[in-house]
Amino acid sequence: MLGSTHGTLTTHSRPARVVACGEHSGATVRGTADPGEDRDVSGRPLHAPVPDLDRFFRPASMVVVGASDSEGRPNTGITRRLIDWSERVGARLHPVNPGRSTVFGLPCLPSVADLPEPVDLAVLLVADPLPVIAELATAKVKFAVAFASGFAETGGEGAIAQARLADAVQRSGLRLLGPNTNLNAFEEFRDDLEGPAIALITQSGHQGRPVFALQELGIRLSHWAPTGNEADLETADFISYFASQPEVGAIAAYVEGLKDGRDFLLAADRAARNKVPVVAVKVGRTETGARTAASHTGKLTGADEVVDAAMRQFGVIRVNGLDELQDTSALLARARPPRADGVAVYSISGGTGAHFADLAAAAGLHLPDLSSEKQTELHQWIPDYLGVSNPVDSGGHPVGDWRGRKIIDAILADPAVGVLVCPITGPFPPMSDKLAQDLVDAAEATDKQVCVVWGSPVGTEDAYRRILLGSSRVATFRTFANCITAVRAYLGHHRFVSGYRSPFDDAPRTPSPSARKARDLLRPGEQLSEHAAKQLLRAYGIRVPREQLVTSAAAAVRAAGLVGYPVVMKASAARLAHKTELGLVRIGLTSASQVRDSYRELTDIARQEGIKLDGVLVCQMIERGVEMVVGVTHDSLFGPTVTVGLGGVLVEVLRDAAVRVPPFGEDQARAMLRELRGHALLEGVRGGPPADVDALVEVVLRVQRMALELGDDLAELDINPLVVLDRGQGAVALDALAVCR
Repeated sequence: MLGSTHGTLTTHSRPARVVACGEHSGATVRGTADPGEDRDVSGRPLHAPVPDLDRFFRPASMVVVGASDSEGRPNTGITRRLIDWSERVGARLHPVNPGRSTVFGLPCLPSVADLPEPVDLAVLLVADPLPVIAELATAKVKFAVAFASGFAETGGEGAIAQARLADAVQRSGLRLLGPNTNLNAFEEFRDDLEGPAIALITQSGHQGRPVFALQELGIRLSHWAPTGNEADLETADFISYFASQPEVGAIAAYVEGLKDGRDFLLAADRAARNKVPVVAVKVGRTETGARTAASHTGKLTGADEVVDAAMRQFGVIRVNGLDELQDTSALLARARPPRADGVAVYSISGGTGAHFADLAAAAGLHLPDLSSEKQTELHQWIPDYLGVSNPVDSGGHPVGDWRGRKIIDAILADPAVGVLVCPITGPFPPMSDKLAQDLVDAAEATDKQVCVVWGSPVGTEDAYRRILLGSSRVATFRTFANCITAVRAYLGHHRFVSGYRSPFDDAPRTPSPSARKARDLLRPGEQLSEHAAKQLLRAYGIRVPREQLVTSAAAAVRAAGLVGYPVVMKASAARLAHKTELGLVRIGLTSASQVRDSYRELTDIARQEGIKLDGVLVCQMIERGVEMVVGVTHDSLFGPTVTVGLGGVLVEVLRDAAVRVPPFGEDQARAMLRELRGHALLEGVRGGPPADVDALVEVVLRVQRMALELGDDLAELDINPLVVLDRGQGAVALDALAVCR
């Protein structure tokens, strides 16, 4: 058991915590870092401060501003509930209302200024909380909750009002939950449940009800943070706090929109460091107005794709529905780390086992064949004509006697098995009851995870309600899909955290010499010419073809001789994004006359199109390799993002791309490539040699460094095509587009 079993709001004993860089012990810790905190090259903090929310969830004293006991008034019911809550947690409650002398028998104060003691928590039952903030600050109140609506959720004027409220809170030193929040933080949690708990975060309180109801299935909840509009305290604050609480086994979150992408990633990073799983439903879409339409890269990923990639990058498990949120967070909260990544499927029906195994394998779960020795052992109790390799089919009859437990124990003893899943499609007493009890008993005796899918739509059967749900070691599901989703998340989470190294630890702190060279090449507000964009790449050590920029036909011929035939000729000008469509590219030129004629043709077309050239590029022609695109765009939430995908003419047709949010390391760069549907092209197809993946990874990491160091000054970068040559021969950026902010 981790900590006390007295529910969310009781005191938990926990070891002293080492305070990470940028953390504080007071309630005024905010999402920004101290001046002395470790920061990256762009000046952003590298660690998430953890707000000390202990006195929010368990105040010693509290004040209710706008308290009422008048029949029929909304504030009356809320006041009564808060009084009950304060009694449960042992907090002294002070009602404030200038129109009353008492509220529910408690002395009622005319104003916050009349409080007889320092107060940890203020609950504001007023339509406009703004005027109260200054009073609370004077009284040195640590936390406040604002229920009032009519703020950013209503549009323009409401957003302005919320900005004023947020500014007042920032100046006050207190921390605010809301506005537009509810009473979920003051729920009555069951105090008779043991084991690691789920901590819940919701922006829409009603959406947390299914997770809260898990208590009725014996699964403990410890906290509920209804963040509302997040004028101050946000989802990231609660992730950081919950990930630092020893009783929390998993964090479940319903997120409608992220307030700050960087803060969210720092919080997710803290959870990953502490090996606390975060399971999230993320709905809604973010705006991407910061992106231009000039590059291919900017068209490859939408805002939600960036959110999805960022969550995967930092180990946040994204699920689609509230039922998945329930089941996945419940398994992750209570399951021990797996001993192996193999999943064994056992059933009393061959059809059931085959069906589940098929779905599990399609979802990417590893279903290893049991060892030949293990199969021989199983056939002691299972007829020879039934399959026991995996899935294991008992045929039903052995389940009814002593053989049933022997079969389960034997499967769990196989070293390749980390999870045993037993789908029970429907009640068939006494067989199903005996099977359920054997599974529970075996789960108690092993350190491996046992999962059961109870397929009956009724759910009132004794085997389900009493036997399966009565076990803290068996994870029980109602559908195949939710079981598979949860098991995949469970195994994936432990693989992730076992090898996790925070990318923030390796983020550059100081600008490189490349950054100083590159900044001299930037032109604020302009799209650079191809020639200038390639100089930017050279500054970061990214290889480009041999080439020269020329301004006459004669110079073009001389350049072609130096570069070496065959050559490519391209018009070069600022704000010239799509040269091929305008006929401003010539390839495969093999003679001086072709070069001379091409120069005249390119300059004539440019003149007719009204394009002011800075010259014509005479370039080395690279004829073989895998064409990729690597680029940088800016997301409105996360800032610079790096994209890699299939390039050339396929870039906008196949839209095969992967995205990451800097900082990230080599492992994530390689993971990006594995995500591509066209990844096989890099491995070599139809007898062709494999491409130089190491060189491609190096380009991705150098582009990331560029994104971090140049920050907002580089609005967009598009290397397309980046030709990846055969293994050991490198990668060459044939074309590049750069947009400066």
